[in-house]
Amino acid sequence: MTARKRPVRRGYDPRVGPAIDWGRPPEAEIGPGERLALNGMGSFDWDLDLGTFELDAAGLQVFDLRPEEFDSRPDTLVLRVSPEEGLRLDYALRRALQAGHRSYGGYFQITRRDGTKQWAHTQGTILRDSRGNAYRIVGIVRDATDELTQAPEVEPVRPVDERQSLAPIVRLTTEALSRAVTVGDVTRVLTGAGGLERFGADGLVLGLIEGGNLRFIGVSGAADGPLSELPPLRIDGSLPLGEAVMTQQPSFVRSFAELGERFPASRPYVAGLTGLDAAAFLPLVAQGRSIGGLALLYRSGEVFTLAHRELCAALAAIVAQSLERAMLFDREREFATGLQAAMLPRDIPRVDGAGVAVRYHAASSGREVGGDWYDVVALPRNRVGLVVGDVQGHDTHAAAVMGQLRIALRAYAAEGHPPSTVLARASRFLAELDTERFATCSYAEVDLAGGSVRAARAGHLGPLVRHTDGRTGWPHVRGGLPLGLATSMNLQEFPETRLDLVPGETLVFCTDGLVEERGLDITIGMAALAEAVRDGPEHHEALADHLADNLWQRWGSQDDVALLILRRDPDPGTPRAPRMHSYVHQADPEGLADARGALRQALEGWELTELADDVEVAAGELLVNVLLHTEGGAVMTLEVLPEPVRRVRLTVQDRSSVWPRRRSPGEAATSGRGLLMIDALATHWGVEPRGDGKAVWCEFGAAAERSLLG
Repeated sequence: MTARKRPVRRGYDPRVGPAIDWGRPPEAEIGPGERLALNGMGSFDWDLDLGTFELDAAGLQVFDLRPEEFDSRPDTLVLRVSPEEGLRLDYALRRALQAGHRSYGGYFQITRRDGTKQWAHTQGTILRDSRGNAYRIVGIVRDATDELTQAPEVEPVRPVDERQSLAPIVRLTTEALSRAVTVGDVTRVLTGAGGLERFGADGLVLGLIEGGNLRFIGVSGAADGPLSELPPLRIDGSLPLGEAVMTQQPSFVRSFAELGERFPASRPYVAGLTGLDAAAFLPLVAQGRSIGGLALLYRSGEVFTLAHRELCAALAAIVAQSLERAMLFDREREFATGLQAAMLPRDIPRVDGAGVAVRYHAASSGREVGGDWYDVVALPRNRVGLVVGDVQGHDTHAAAVMGQLRIALRAYAAEGHPPSTVLARASRFLAELDTERFATCSYAEVDLAGGSVRAARAGHLGPLVRHTDGRTGWPHVRGGLPLGLATSMNLQEFPETRLDLVPGETLVFCTDGLVEERGLDITIGMAALAEAVRDGPEHHEALADHLADNLWQRWGSQDDVALLILRRDPDPGTPRAPRMHSYVHQADPEGLADARGALRQALEGWELTELADDVEVAAGELLVNVLLHTEGGAVMTLEVLPEPVRRVRLTVQDRSSVWPRRRSPGEAATSGRGLLMIDALATHWGVEPRGDGKAVWCEFGAAAERSLLG
């Protein structure tokens, strides 16, 4: 009796039992990736921070893309996904992100390489960090044509030449154009991905009437090269599109030879259209008048069936209505933005001792006009007033109120009133205007000689500060109610907060459009701004550009944004007498350690390392005394004094008028030895008045000098 051959044991999984090899060929081993590909399914990995979108080989097949056609950027998928489909998917994703969902999904259409439509489905899992911010999406994309074509209610749209019903194409075009607000939006719908497919055309030319001429604003498809730079053409009937516009009647030409015989002036334009031999010239008529023309180019005139002509006429009417609405919107927006620009300051004054940069960015939706504003007011005695505010609303009325309020607030500041009085008077002015609008505002008066800042705010964000070592922070600036509302409620108190701005530090003021997005906590945007300021360049103009490029794009520009940056000029001293400054905030637990590290680094750079230990100890004693016994922070300055003998001076300035006094602590005392230590370590020390406070200074000589004095 022959023994039966036992199967080969290849591994054991306690969850599913032994794995048996029954003699299958090697190619029968299928991994997870192959299993997805066999079912028409691919995977993707979308890094939201880096903006990269990785597709595996099966995913590329779903989108009908070759590896060399995809550069791992989501925008590249526009080759296969039309703008309207992309907007629909983007809306579903944004809704899932804002609602805190773990996943999202949806069906969408892809235009394959041969022009045919294909349904696809995507499902993604949203990964979030500890703060709930989405940073990555991992998911699948698959071919869903079979399952959807079996359901009549979601039957995909077929090409025009299949004599399909006109309703689906008209519906999809209407949906796409319903989201087009400006003339540029309408042009992008027609010339972007999927635009030609609606007409079944191979090329498209779109023009608008301006002063008796036809100005061309959109060219796509096979016409993009030869006709991409058409000059404005006189509407005199010498060209077929001009004739269609004049007569308001469409014309269909089945061959370019016929076209050249009827319109000899058109021969230079069609000479470069290789592969094309037919055209449809459609007038764009709205409210009984021609506003432009649309030319559709085809490879053959056989497409001009009765159904196709009806389709072209229907779509031309829809395009005309959308263009008329968009043209009206563009005119209103031009007027509104002109009013907004006139209300903002035309020139920013130059100030000695600081650099100032301002930016204004209109919202990407609506009429792009609102009540955000900035202002810079030059004041006597080398002082400057900084204003950023936001009037409620996004219309021309908000812009008009903003202009009046800006001028009034500027006048109060120029009169020399402190910030609290400036805001109180501005609130009363707004309450007396014939308007129900209120406004938020931050106002700061900066002394560029001494670096002191007096800040107050009315329902608005306070300033962000970037220190000389790159650290950023939002100092606590007390505030009151918004302007106008504070007066109506008889609560016109706007307390002031004193800050210090040392040379090289930066103040950043902005309106909430830069840090706020609907559905997200404002602290997320404030943290993003602080990070962008910390990582940005030091120069004020370069920093303003950096914030504009990064944050306006991040939040989608859904609101107006006013940005104002002031950077106090650095004070490094001279190569012979270098100098460094640092501010230690009272509420910063790491500020003391950072200050000591900055001192040692500066002394090493100045080749005075032998003084580092003594200077660190003295600085620690003086800074701790300020942080414990005053209500504010301290400004620390370290400088080299070369004359008459090279030595180092350490100065710690605060806002307290109480001078330190030397004490004689007992043996068991735990404090009171600070000045005794400074007296023992320093060659000289003293106290002098500074503004509304004092400065304690101490000097340290080189090692040779100290031995002689000892």
